Amino acid sequence: MGILELILIAIGLSMDAFAVAVCKGLKMYKLQYKQLICIAVFFGGFQALMPLIGWFVGKQFESYISAFDHWIAFALLVFIGGKMLLEALSPREEETDKKECLNLKELTILAFATSIDALAVGITFAIIEVSIVSAISIIGIITLFLCAIGVFVGHRFGKIFGNKAEILGGSILILIGLKILLEHLGVLNF
Repeated sequence: MGILELILIAIGLSMDAFAVAVCKGLKMYKLQYKQLICIAVFFGGFQALMPLIGWFVGKQFESYISAFDHWIAFALLVFIGGKMLLEALSPREEETDKKECLNLKELTILAFATSIDALAVGITFAIIEVSIVSAISIIGIITLFLCAIGVFVGHRFGKIFGNKAEILGGSILILIGLKILLEHLGVLNF
């Protein structure tokens, strides 16, 4: 597999993480670069780690993983998206007094949920004998940069549109979860 194919795979794998990073940016009232970097590193790290795990798991477990990975991703994304919708629709405290903090547990769940497909890609890499170091490096770096851009873009839209943007973000997470589920069930074929 050539570098161009690996780059295209990395971009494809990072799209869900990019969309979630946009949603995280939507919730930021003040862009904090430490948080932007943390989000990008989490998503890039998970997108690199999961193919590595898939590489080690190998083909013997492929049928077990593919049997339920879409359900896990669906449940996690719908849960986080629903939580985001509830927060957007509930009355808020005075935002100027509230210091934003990054919820690392939620970030870990989101990073895991959006990188489950990368696990299956790692299994595929093991089967077709792709250089795993090159593959996970490209996937991790591309995802990191795209997610940093996503947080920045989401923050800009969040400042302009406020709660409406957060409602859109929560809806997007739910739709991503539904898309993952429907693709794996064979209802959608993209």
